[in-house]
Amino acid sequence: MIKKLIGAVALMFACTGAYAAEGGYPLETAPNRVNDVAALQNGAKLFVNYCLNCHSASSMRYNKLQDIGLTDEQIKENLLFTGEKVGDLMHVAMTPQDAKKWFGTTPPDLSVIARAKSINAGPTGADYIYTYLRTFYRDTARATGWNNLVFPNVGMPHVLWELQGPRELTTVAMHEVSGGGWERVTTTYDSQGYAQVKTEPVANFHGHATLEAKFKALDPAKVASYDNDVADLTAFLSWMAEPQQLFRKQLGVWVLLFLGLFLLVAWRLNASYWKHVR
Repeated sequence: MIKKLIGAVALMFACTGAYAAEGGYPLETAPNRVNDVAALQNGAKLFVNYCLNCHSASSMRYNKLQDIGLTDEQIKENLLFTGEKVGDLMHVAMTPQDAKKWFGTTPPDLSVIARAKSINAGPTGADYIYTYLRTFYRDTARATGWNNLVFPNVGMPHVLWELQGPRELTTVAMHEVSGGGWERVTTTYDSQGYAQVKTEPVANFHGHATLEAKFKALDPAKVASYDNDVADLTAFLSWMAEPQQLFRKQLGVWVLLFLGLFLLVAWRLNASYWKHVR
């Protein structure tokens, strides 16, 4: 029975890994800046200025930002714009009805988005957010004028586009045609979102379906600055999903040290006890 249970668990993990490997755009590793106070503060500024217009963070209060080194005065002067109080939750003024009318759906609450994506998207929620925010491209076929490689046909526009600057995208997709055989589809999106598509058959191909994407920045310096901001924003969203994670990790180290010491004492006590019993 135990062997069957272990086999079932192993099969589940194998299938999950195969699904993650085959599905979707590959995720990039996000820089780990959760311990960087300056990065978290910049991420908080970006979140309030760009994300909090549509996305709420209803599990977070403004005064919780004191944990990343901000004072009440700094929060009031730099992060509160419409009469909120420092102790208020991070809500948005937009109603769900308006959101659904404008975007087709209600933008999700971002309080624990990093933890949610770590469960559903893997390998970590930070990797998903970091890659997602860096793979927007212009697409005139979409109502918003934007599309995304990680989340195809996403309803969210690229609100940070001014920080990133103009880019071009070229995708090369290899896929099997319905009547048999394979073809290569090369699509080039210019900086305005207009696409040029080139399709060519591929003979004697025995591989599998693939998608390659390459961005060309028209202002490389701006893109480098944007990538740094996205890393800070990702770090803030990761921190906000679990503000006590640093304390939890530190406490875990002390607990393991205590258990190790206790194990040593218990082992010596056990040896001493049985020596007299024998």
